[in-house]
Amino acid sequence: MRPLRETGLTLKQVRELPAAIDVSTAAKALGVSRASAYQSISEGTFPVAVVKVNHRLRVLTASLIDVLEGHGRAA
Repeated sequence: MRPLRETGLTLKQVRELPAAIDVSTAAKALGVSRASAYQSISEGTFPVAVVKVNHRLRVLTASLIDVLEGHGRAA
């Protein structure tokens, strides 16, 4: 039997992240796949603030924390 691997991030771990993170990390914290995160970003339904920096999408950690605490757009 293979050991279970941790798939998500705790709120405590998210609070220790830099001010802006990549979409994959945000998806992990939200418990969704990277592909579904990118899809919802393109559809405008991603519950967390996203900015484009040098042609890369970055997720604002403060916004992610708000959503995880139940205060953000997904609440």
